Amino acid sequence: MTKKLLTKTLRSNLLFSLLVLMISGPLFYFFTERLYLEDSDEVLLLRKNEFVKFTLSSMKESEISIWNKISKDGKIEKEAHSSAKDSLFFISKYDNYTAENEPYHVLKSSIRIEGKPYSVQFRINLIEANDLIISIAILFSIIIILLLTGLYIITKRYSIKLWKPFYETLSQIEQFELDKDRIPHFKPTSIEEFDRLNKDISKLIEKNSSIFKSQREFVENAAHELQTPLAIFQLTIDTLIQNPAITDEQYILVNQLNETIGRLNRLNKSLLLLSKIDGNQFETNEKTDLYVVIDKQIPFFLEQASFKNIKIFSSIDKNVFVHCNSELLEILVSNLFLNTIKHNKSNGTVQITLTKTALTFSNTGVAITLDSEKLYQRFSKLNPSTHGNGLGLSIIKKIVQLNDWAIKYSFKGDMHSFEIIF
Repeated sequence: MTKKLLTKTLRSNLLFSLLVLMISGPLFYFFTERLYLEDSDEVLLLRKNEFVKFTLSSMKESEISIWNKISKDGKIEKEAHSSAKDSLFFISKYDNYTAENEPYHVLKSSIRIEGKPYSVQFRINLIEANDLIISIAILFSIIIILLLTGLYIITKRYSIKLWKPFYETLSQIEQFELDKDRIPHFKPTSIEEFDRLNKDISKLIEKNSSIFKSQREFVENAAHELQTPLAIFQLTIDTLIQNPAITDEQYILVNQLNETIGRLNRLNKSLLLLSKIDGNQFETNEKTDLYVVIDKQIPFFLEQASFKNIKIFSSIDKNVFVHCNSELLEILVSNLFLNTIKHNKSNGTVQITLTKTALTFSNTGVAITLDSEKLYQRFSKLNPSTHGNGLGLSIIKKIVQLNDWAIKYSFKGDMHSFEIIF
């Protein structure tokens, strides 16, 4: 499934930001805890130094119990011997107020009062690890939400504005059709890459439009120029066939030439018709009753179908009006009839269905699904044994596109169906 470039870019930015924040969260906790403990060490040392400087020198043994009572976070205890080094450690003590164990950081230092060994302890209450983790998690959650939301809004709005020239160019390219005369005109942009893209696309369209126009003119001119020699050739063949002195062998050869010139005439007319459609020479659209067009052609094609013993069935609604050039509409119906008969089998059937919204021609034929990619290509003959020129479906497709209709091919059971949706 394809995704927009903006979506992929935005998703990458969000994932990267989320990854960075998830990694930085534990690191932030680690460094915060370390700095917090270092600061508590400094506070404890400061209290000890203040005690030694201002209290210890004048303290008596009789004052120890009083000092322990009035000192909330300090305690003096009798020791068997003195220690040269201070010690820092952690303890947990039950707090009646909070009804839970609280963590403390404790500094223990050896002192002497009236020449006897004692130890003094100073403690400081710590934030519980769980509380610290929860606080940091809440903080980072808020930061993540604000950051990602802001990043999403800013990136999306900025990207939409940034990519606006590109989408305008893309929209014009999607609407551009080489066989139409509407050449896209791109707005100037201050973004160098988009400006280069627009200029290169404009050059490419101009070049291809020029080539297409030259090819179309060549086909049209060639088809016109071929009409006269083909007419002379046809007239000569007709004269030879009517010559009473012609032998049976000569008649066979002349008849083969007559069939060939007939195919050349049909090919020339088809090419000329496609050229006219490409050149928008059928601009007049009339409101035409499609029922009347089909009904008028049925007797002729019933006779054509009888040669292969093909039966034609129809379910046609009356008063189905469409806006289309009447000449092209007749050619469309005629080609659909020819296609269903030509590619049918002996003793086969043709089913014609006309509703207010669609026209469907179905016929029996080869028991395989046709290649939809080659179906409407010019000179593409899906059945090489047929004598067609491979332009019938191409003409149908062109007429459908000219009128902004849609055509769908399907194969179900043993029936090939072409549905034209108005």
